[in-house]
Amino acid sequence: MKTFCILSAFALVGTCATTKYTTKIQNLKDSIYIVDSTLVVNYAHSITAEELSKTLHAFASNNFEGRKTGEEGQKLAAQFLTDYYIKEKIASPFRDSMYFQNIPETFFSNNIKASENVLAYIEGSEKPNELIIISAHLDHLGVDDSGDIYFGADDNGSGTSAVMEIAQAFQQAKNDGHGPKRSILFLHLTAEEIGTQGSLYYTQNPVFPLENTIANLNIDMIGRIDNIHKEDKNYIYLIGSDRLSKELHYLSEKVNNTYFNINLDYRFNAENDENRYYFRSDHYNFAAHGIPVIFYFNGEHADYHKTTDTPDKIDYQLLQNRTRLIFATAWQLANQPNKLVVDTKNQLLLN
Repeated sequence: MKTFCILSAFALVGTCATTKYTTKIQNLKDSIYIVDSTLVVNYAHSITAEELSKTLHAFASNNFEGRKTGEEGQKLAAQFLTDYYIKEKIASPFRDSMYFQNIPETFFSNNIKASENVLAYIEGSEKPNELIIISAHLDHLGVDDSGDIYFGADDNGSGTSAVMEIAQAFQQAKNDGHGPKRSILFLHLTAEEIGTQGSLYYTQNPVFPLENTIANLNIDMIGRIDNIHKEDKNYIYLIGSDRLSKELHYLSEKVNNTYFNINLDYRFNAENDENRYYFRSDHYNFAAHGIPVIFYFNGEHADYHKTTDTPDKIDYQLLQNRTRLIFATAWQLANQPNKLVVDTKNQLLLN
């Protein structure tokens, strides 16, 4: 009987502890209020399948010869991005017409030539020192031994065009008097395909202090579907959203439930995921510095890292919807009253 009572007491304590944590999570969820819903819908609708298609067809064309890091095609692609931001009157963070963060050849190995990240910036109207980074890698694999181009339409023309359209939507909002309260950096990263070297360089040489960066939304392949979702393409994989900030995770879900109802698939977020996607794209270099991240990803498909990854195979309606989701999530992060916090500093989880 004594043993039974002791075991029962331990069971009761365990139940209470579980309930208490469940209450904390619910309090955290309840603390997240969607802001500016009318504005979000309005500017999200400026992101269209037609514009994404036009941009992606240009970016994943013959002109850029597969965008291999340091090669002429990649440099032409970087200039293409710069020209876009100048045309859209989206500023450089360097306060001049230079949109490049130059990376010297000495940073790379295996005879990779000097390269550059491309950066554009919208300063926050109320809390300019708090920064959200929206990123995608601009490089790809170049040309194969037969002279065939790795077009990289999904990898990562889809992410690149998404960042461009998101930037345009935020700039339109700013032009209309609805600029973001926090600053946003639109970061096109080079050298992802050779080991996330562009984001490593940025985090070692940040343009803005990393301690001021509250989140990184990283986009790498969002224009296709994988074999798992052939019967239900209304999905996107989210990786990393709950690793450092549960507020980011539940904020992301609330934004999606409010506007889009996309199936947020977390299977590759498992810590024992054998694919190790959490470590394989540019967001990880930010996460390694304690910055909350979300990695948006559609999964691999038959054309992954092949010359057949071409713009005609992109589902542009799907790309539009996913891009709008990321835009709305960024808007919430940029404009909600409270600064996003990591779990170790979140009083709703610590009390």
